[in-house]
Amino acid sequence: MTATKFVATGIVIHVDTVELGKTGLQISVAGLGCGGASRLGQRLGASTEESIQIVREALDLGITYFDTAQAYGTEEIVGHALKGHRDEVVISTKANIVRTDSRSEQAKSIRSAVEASLVKLQTETIDVFHLHGIADDDYDYCVSEVLPELLSLRDQGVIRYIAISELFGKDSTHEMLQRAKFDDFWDVFMVGFNLLNPSARLTVLPETMSNNIGVEVMFAVRRAISRPEVLRKMIVDASAEGLLDASALDLEDPLGFLVHNAGASSVVEAAYRFARHEPGCDVVLTGTGNREHLRENVRSINLPTLPETDLERLRSLFGQLTIFTGN
Repeated sequence: MTATKFVATGIVIHVDTVELGKTGLQISVAGLGCGGASRLGQRLGASTEESIQIVREALDLGITYFDTAQAYGTEEIVGHALKGHRDEVVISTKANIVRTDSRSEQAKSIRSAVEASLVKLQTETIDVFHLHGIADDDYDYCVSEVLPELLSLRDQGVIRYIAISELFGKDSTHEMLQRAKFDDFWDVFMVGFNLLNPSARLTVLPETMSNNIGVEVMFAVRRAISRPEVLRKMIVDASAEGLLDASALDLEDPLGFLVHNAGASSVVEAAYRFARHEPGCDVVLTGTGNREHLRENVRSINLPTLPETDLERLRSLFGQLTIFTGN
């Protein structure tokens, strides 16, 4: 399904929608990520009102999926900005897990976290609630000690769907999700996926597709993709370790080959298109504190797939790598 949006600047943006796995939720393929490096501009000195306007701009662009977390400090901004539009959107939030000595204490802790999010988001129900940034060695604890309370909260209608996000910055091989993908109680995964590390294509996405688990993509664009000098250093270091053939790339602009008349207009655009059209990837999160960047990113996510020649070159260069995250 495609909706056409005419924004205040006169720009016409076509916004595709998708069903989020077994949740049945119909959402925009572009989601607003309210964390990341910017946190709606809060990390860069934006005022609360300026950040609220970013969320409202996303609404105007046709975005219907909004992802935040307690750790981001943006739940109140999202709640305020979406007031009066609750029935039009899907809200996703997360809570970190702090181990406690007993299941009753853990249940109390996670319930308190959910209740705090409800207040900040100004809603009676959270659509998608994640355990946030779960490492592999915490997975068993989450299943045995935290999940029972989440199931109870779901049965009470406090949350609708249960999700888990990985700690991709430290788990670039998806060790935790490679275990979680076999459990049927997760409705949604948040997965790190980008053109420098598409390893989830082989290790996670086949099972999420067969089990109809919704997938939110994070890390589609990070510093190494938007800043050639950062990527250059990463490639040189990887080449020195024998993990990558740096001679196959122009080190002045390692991903510049993606920018051409029949391809993308920028590396960032290419990265968003790459993630959006990967089979099994439902919603691609984009985070920014800049309204112009937001418009451009949403436009990019809704463009067609990259040329096959570019995709094949990316596969040959990075398809087998798991060392990069994009940071």
